Amino acid sequence: MMTQLIKTISPLRQRMIDDMNMRKLNPKTQIGYIRAVAKLSEYLKHSPAHATSEELRQFQIALAEQGTSNITINATLTGLQFLYCKTLNRPDIVHKLSTDPMPRKLPQVLSLEEVKSLIVAANNLKYRTALSVAYDAGLRVSEVVALKITDIDSERMVLNIEQAKGKKDRLAMLSPVLLGYLEDWWHYAHAQHLMLNAG
Repeated sequence: MMTQLIKTISPLRQRMIDDMNMRKLNPKTQIGYIRAVAKLSEYLKHSPAHATSEELRQFQIALAEQGTSNITINATLTGLQFLYCKTLNRPDIVHKLSTDPMPRKLPQVLSLEEVKSLIVAANNLKYRTALSVAYDAGLRVSEVVALKITDIDSERMVLNIEQAKGKKDRLAMLSPVLLGYLEDWWHYAHAQHLMLNAG
């Protein structure tokens, strides 16, 4: 007979999860925050609820000495700031923590010929259209996937992007060339019965 192990969730973790759910943080963010608190708990050898500001400072020093990357340190500190500022209402406890500055690098910009080659390399009209929308209108992959027919405003020549980064709506410019690509895709997809109901 197999013994089933049931892992219990501490009241502190459950309270933090409730606080994150209440603020509608996405699952990936929640996992990162929980991981940060677990890392601190392992370092302290006691509940993070009873940590002092000096212990948190020493924890950050330990992360740096272990060679932890700036990205990981900053992500960890963001999770701890949520715990102490939101869940425990102890903002004074994190005043000695400081995020590490991240070097800002210029993105690699493709030439027009490289962009054309990339789009032409797509093996069907659907992917070519998606790449064209992403490049021409500056949309993220998630925004391209979520785009609906009703989001295309050909009168004002804009795309309505709903719930973009930061859960904010925004507008993206729609060029005549891109509008032509979208119309070509619509006619093809409609003829092939590939379009979902817009409503």
